[in-house]
Amino acid sequence: CRCCANGRRHSSILYSILRSQERTASPPGPRRGLASRSCPCGSRRRVALRSPQAACKAASAVLVKTLRFVQNVPCFQELPLEEQLLLVRSCWAPLLVLGLAQDRVHFETVESAEPSMLQRILTTRRQGEQSQPRSPAPGRQHHGPGGGGGGGSHLPSAAEIQAIKGFLSKCWSLDISTKEYAYLKGTVLFNPDLPGLQCTQYIEGLQKEAQQALNEHVRLIHRDDEARFAKLNVVLSLLRSIKANVIAELFFRPIIGSVNMDDMLLEMLCAKL
Repeated sequence: CRCCANGRRHSSILYSILRSQERTASPPGPRRGLASRSCPCGSRRRVALRSPQAACKAASAVLVKTLRFVQNVPCFQELPLEEQLLLVRSCWAPLLVLGLAQDRVHFETVESAEPSMLQRILTTRRQGEQSQPRSPAPGRQHHGPGGGGGGGSHLPSAAEIQAIKGFLSKCWSLDISTKEYAYLKGTVLFNPDLPGLQCTQYIEGLQKEAQQALNEHVRLIHRDDEARFAKLNVVLSLLRSIKANVIAELFFRPIIGSVNMDDMLLEMLCAKL
């Protein structure tokens, strides 16, 4: 494929800088703890968005901008479609969370109603009486918040939401610039360690290019902060604790229901955003 050729490629870094979105100037909101630090049970409680319509709308807008950012990287377009899909399916969630941080999107959550002890006993008894479990309807493997028979079992936990909010707070405390967000996104997008990739050396080169450009930018702009490059890499490490299914359940399941995220990403990636 063209991406594996030895010819000179376009500069994805400079193009990403020119195409990166502008950061909004709204200040970060107040931090609110979701669970008691003294009791580990609180971190396992299921939560849902307090204002799902507003939060899901904001997250959907960020997803569109994120995929537009990806599409505007020439080196990404040089990859075969199969490679593009592998990369996007793997990194859409961390890229989205970076976009939430860049756009300073705030959201609040509330605890989901838990079934009473009697309801749990009756549910367990009914399940034990069933000779064979019923197969879910096609395309209905995952229920949205408040839907299905799981009683909200697919909702994110308070600890998972706290991980997202902790990441956002970390980004806001560092006051990451538009260029730095572009380099971080490039590092996340071009992940050569995904199984099934064919152009691993090319993709690895793009990731190194993004990291090198970030390092050079930091040394030029933040000469008094020698640890800033390390701090930004800590931000990337925090992304590993945020699961894609948590992002999907929190921000997209309320609006797309049982639609598969991979199908939606494929449709959006092939569209002219």
